[in-house]
Amino acid sequence: MMSKPFGYEPIIQKEDLSKSNRKKVQKASNWKSVLFRTWRLIDHQRALLVVVLVLVLVSSALALVGPLMIGNIIDHYVIPKKVEGLGMQIGWLLVVYAGFSIATYLQNYWMVGIAQQTVYRLRTQLFGHLQKLPIRFFDKRQHGELMSRVTNDIENVSQTLNSSFIQVFSSVLTLVGTLSIMLYLSPLLTLLTMMIVPLMFLAMRWITRRTGILFKEQQRAIGELNGMIEETISGQRVVKAFSQEQNVVKEFAEKSERLRTAGFWAQTYSGFIPKVMNTLNNMSFAIVAGVGGLLAVKGYGGVTVGTIVIFSEYARQFTRPLNDLANQFNTVLSAIAGAERVFTIMDEPAEKDEGLKQAKTQTLKGDVEFCNVTFGYEKEETVRGISFHVKPGETAAFVGATGAGKTTIMQLLSRFYEVDSGQILLDGIPIDQLPRQTVRSQMAFVLQDPFLFEATVRENIRYGKLDATDEEVEAAAKKANADTFIRKLSDGYDTVLTAGGEEISQGQKQLLSIARALVADPTLLLLDEATSSIDTVTELAIQEALERLMEGRTSFVIAHRLNTIRKANKIYVLADGEIVEAGSHADLLERRGLFYDMLKNIE
Repeated sequence: MMSKPFGYEPIIQKEDLSKSNRKKVQKASNWKSVLFRTWRLIDHQRALLVVVLVLVLVSSALALVGPLMIGNIIDHYVIPKKVEGLGMQIGWLLVVYAGFSIATYLQNYWMVGIAQQTVYRLRTQLFGHLQKLPIRFFDKRQHGELMSRVTNDIENVSQTLNSSFIQVFSSVLTLVGTLSIMLYLSPLLTLLTMMIVPLMFLAMRWITRRTGILFKEQQRAIGELNGMIEETISGQRVVKAFSQEQNVVKEFAEKSERLRTAGFWAQTYSGFIPKVMNTLNNMSFAIVAGVGGLLAVKGYGGVTVGTIVIFSEYARQFTRPLNDLANQFNTVLSAIAGAERVFTIMDEPAEKDEGLKQAKTQTLKGDVEFCNVTFGYEKEETVRGISFHVKPGETAAFVGATGAGKTTIMQLLSRFYEVDSGQILLDGIPIDQLPRQTVRSQMAFVLQDPFLFEATVRENIRYGKLDATDEEVEAAAKKANADTFIRKLSDGYDTVLTAGGEEISQGQKQLLSIARALVADPTLLLLDEATSSIDTVTELAIQEALERLMEGRTSFVIAHRLNTIRKANKIYVLADGEIVEAGSHADLLERRGLFYDMLKNIE
């Protein structure tokens, strides 16, 4: 059973990495698949990679030739005190080491380019795949943790490809070449040198059994910490409003301590590797020097002083690649853990979009019908048996208590989620037969909390239609009653807003959101609590802008302020995921049902 380091017990308990469970963790990590998929990314630069591998082969060969030449110079020129030809031998020795240096420089230079192109391709594919994933995927994950996979995990892969790839290949070649020449020169000294290999194997096995789990735990801890940081910074107003600074700092300290402990033991165990390898390397050198010297003195086995010099160098060259392989093993472990987390995201199924081919360019009229639709985010049904019909140009309003299913209907209409049963028809066509691009390109959203990008006011409005001209942007802003306040900003339409638009009011953000929807010129309009949390004066400006926006468009409105939906063609009252009342404003008041009671309670 693997012994647990002092201070690491809490992490093992939290993750339940007992002996039996640890085996499950290792089995779940498909290293072969990860390495194969990474290789496929590298393979895009096959020609340059072949050149690099050839240079690695050349540099490894030259590194083996150098000690042979030194031994030959000692035996045939230094000891016999022969001067003739010595200069030429030294010249060739310089050529060999110069060639080694040039080959090493070029292989490292080109490998950096290969590594960066590979990581660029991986990062681009990951980010592209994130854009194809359904909203459901993001609902279940911390954004900071996802950011960690795009940054930290891919950076681990980058560092490994930059340095470890060549080093591992070079070490294997050096190991094989060194062993072959050593056996040719003296099988006996080779056998003595190889005595340290079993010790190396046992030491590495003891270390890597621990570092594999610890590096994986370290990557997980980094992801959780990043997620918590991103979440806290995004919600800083809420943290301060509820005086939760101390609790947040405490939670951060706990997660940071978890990372510190995992990182400490991962680095501690991996730090044993060079120390163990240096100790064994010195043992090997002592064996070669001592036993080799004795054999040379007695003239046994054809061992000469030059042979001892060669073996001393080769003994170092033999243990050095083992040392490099051992050191790189931990780096590769960390990179594999990072790549595995990246590929886990890339293996998530993308949104299916198997629509009718002829519907890709179809212009929607705005006829919407829900036919007995049932849906639940998890096991429980959020809405059930929902049926209604909205004709082109009409406005449908949805009211009800929080959790009644109003927003869910919007989510289903925009195809952020797929219905569990029933059907949604757009212009008589089942919505799942229309490509998402067709549906969403003809929709516009005005949400309760509008999101603004770190860009100019003009660019934020133009986000609704990227090819809109400056004139179209400004015309949309005027219709949205936003032009007046925009021109009062420091740089007018060219004022750069921070992410979230913290420098303008909530109402002004909402007006920019309406302008964005206007410039998009949608067929379908979805308004989700667009006038909530707004002062009365601003609400009037927003309401006027919304009326212009809704004119001639099929509109779906969610509103808590019931007086804002008086003009809706039909109002649907929801309770517990079902439509319990439907009719115009006057009809519902005349019925004196749930809607009437809601309105009376407000008054």
